[in-house]
Amino acid sequence: MNYTIFGESHGPAIGVTLTGVPAGLELDLPELERELARRAAGNSPLSTARREPDAVEFLSGMFEGKTTGAPLTMVIRNTDQHSGDYAQLRTLPRPSHADYTGAMRYDGCNDYRGGGHFSGRLTAPLVAAGAVAKQLLAQEGVFVGAHIASVAGIPDVPLDPTLDQRAALSAAAAKDFPVLDDARGEKMRAAILAAKAELDSVGGTVECMICGLPAGIGAPDLDENVEGILARHLFAVPAVKGIEFGAGFALADMRGSQANDPFYSAGGEVRTRTNHAGGVNGGITNGMPVVVRAVLRPTPSIGREQDTVDLSTGRNAKVTVHGRHDPCIVQRAVPVIEAAAALAVCQLLGI
Repeated sequence: MNYTIFGESHGPAIGVTLTGVPAGLELDLPELERELARRAAGNSPLSTARREPDAVEFLSGMFEGKTTGAPLTMVIRNTDQHSGDYAQLRTLPRPSHADYTGAMRYDGCNDYRGGGHFSGRLTAPLVAAGAVAKQLLAQEGVFVGAHIASVAGIPDVPLDPTLDQRAALSAAAAKDFPVLDDARGEKMRAAILAAKAELDSVGGTVECMICGLPAGIGAPDLDENVEGILARHLFAVPAVKGIEFGAGFALADMRGSQANDPFYSAGGEVRTRTNHAGGVNGGITNGMPVVVRAVLRPTPSIGREQDTVDLSTGRNAKVTVHGRHDPCIVQRAVPVIEAAAALAVCQLLGI
């Protein structure tokens, strides 16, 4: 499948068109709604005050409860915009946001309200597309799940990368703050609220596991490399600034004898005793769970006065961001990372 996300944060609607969806899939619509609810802000002080119902409308590709094989287009209406909060951004770009780069790329014709097409609001249709991908993958026995790995330097307990962790990740997904250890989650919540009180924000990491992929999927070349395809999809998620597989950057501090994953036979299957490689060797799956972590930067829209440049005059200026923003997006990004990973795996499997 291929997908195209469209719309702007303060436009009439946002949505996604999926091409290549197999005909005859009976979509579990309540499950799709649950996925979108995981991403929604809810009524938490940890998230933006913007409230959107995120109800999906199917414009094409669905008939009598099944996919038709035609392009599947889903639309989500925007209903709670405060566009006046962003008037100053026409000429005063927010630091580390896409206001400036978008203006340069599109000759100042970009929709700056709420970040326009660069807004995290556009992750809602991505989650909808990912929900379709997850249901297709489930038919192949493949599971994609994630949890908050850290917020503001406070770590959750890590997954055991050598084991299928479907049960633990499904339990985390049912929580409003998707961690494995709730006590650590409470410390993360406190750090988010402390940053919010200081008109600031915090970032963190999301750990994602893909279970059920057999050995031999992928290739070393650019178009089929497992790590490359996953990274491409994950880097399309707003705020993702880093990706690592398995032990990732920690491999730089290991010796080969520590970093290598010894093979052994179990019930006729080849397994590895450790999984520092994250389930991938040479761009190809080795049959172990694929483990990938994504770094999400602190929300760039903060309430403190910051330096910028007035694009209308070219002079140095100050900007104070108004509007409604998340002091931390990591907890809402978990289903987004899952969605991007699920779409990547569909590409790898030729779905």
